[in-house]
Amino acid sequence: MKKTMQKITIIIVDDHPLFRQGVVDALSLEPDIDVIATASDGEEGLATIGKLKPQLAIVDINLPGMNGQQLVHRLIEEKSPTRVLLLTAYNDKVQKLQALRAGAAAYCTKDIQPEKLMQCIRLVAKGEYLIDGLHLDRVALHSYLDSKDDSSSRSGEPGQHFHPLSVREMDVLTCVTQGMSNKEIARKLNISQQTVKNHVTSLLRKIGVEDRTQAALYALRHGWVRLDQADRTSQE
Repeated sequence: MKKTMQKITIIIVDDHPLFRQGVVDALSLEPDIDVIATASDGEEGLATIGKLKPQLAIVDINLPGMNGQQLVHRLIEEKSPTRVLLLTAYNDKVQKLQALRAGAAAYCTKDIQPEKLMQCIRLVAKGEYLIDGLHLDRVALHSYLDSKDDSSSRSGEPGQHFHPLSVREMDVLTCVTQGMSNKEIARKLNISQQTVKNHVTSLLRKIGVEDRTQAALYALRHGWVRLDQADRTSQE
């Protein structure tokens, strides 16, 4: 009896329909890959991943609502078996390190060649971690990130010595970037103003900036919050 090939199950989370469909079409040509669903934002992606439990989710960072970094955090907190490959337009060294520290398995930019993306998917499905052309096991990844911590902490650049934000800190940072006051954030997240202040202090320390304005610029530059989201919030 011929043995049935076990396919790698994948969900695509990206808010650009044309790009999303392009990835689906490219992956559909691979006999060992099965795209079982797509989602257009972080909340939908999280719900779909929770329901279908694919081996792998290919996720953009710059998503409406819950961004890709927040989605990774939520999956880690929920102990999801799904591994995340972040596929994004942001080719940024700090962003890559942040992504893997936060719990992503791989970070690729959207100009990646299709055959290279297929290779990355298969390596991630086997349990490896990918960054800057390297594929590492968990022990090697931790050593790699520790070495980057040591070198980046000497640079003195904001955000270089990064510690992953919690889900709640990411929520607060999103609100800060949208120009909300502590009182407004507290009301939206249903927490006290003192708790908001504590989260702001913590996230400023973690990303290595001095004030809320720098934190907002940092979040926008790295695609954690979209300008159209900030504009909508300021108009409400």
